[in-house]
Amino acid sequence: QVQLVESGGGLVQPGGSLRLSCAASGSISNFAFMGWYRQAPGKQRELVAHISGGSTNYADSVKGRFTISRETYNTVYLQMNSLKPEDTAVYYCKVVVSTTLYNYWGQGTQVTVSS
Repeated sequence: QVQLVESGGGLVQPGGSLRLSCAASGSISNFAFMGWYRQAPGKQRELVAHISGGSTNYADSVKGRFTISRETYNTVYLQMNSLKPEDTAVYYCKVVVSTTLYNYWGQGTQVTVSS
């Protein structure tokens, strides 16, 4: 079992920055995929950024503004700069276990970009 705890969301003005963190705990520590999704009101959940196979990938809408990093084996971060109102959403962390390919989701953290 894996538990994911997210933090770092909040209210920020356009152009501002936030850093989200996602810490995984439990009996499993080998993850093939660690990533961030977001879901805005009335919209489908979308992949924002992920790390897998040693490489990083980003949605076109966040390239050059967001940076995903995995600084320990069980923690993934999302540095968000130059935030825009359209970045407003609930952000979710997801991990995929290497051996079983089971998916685990965090509870979500709200990011609101508004003046």
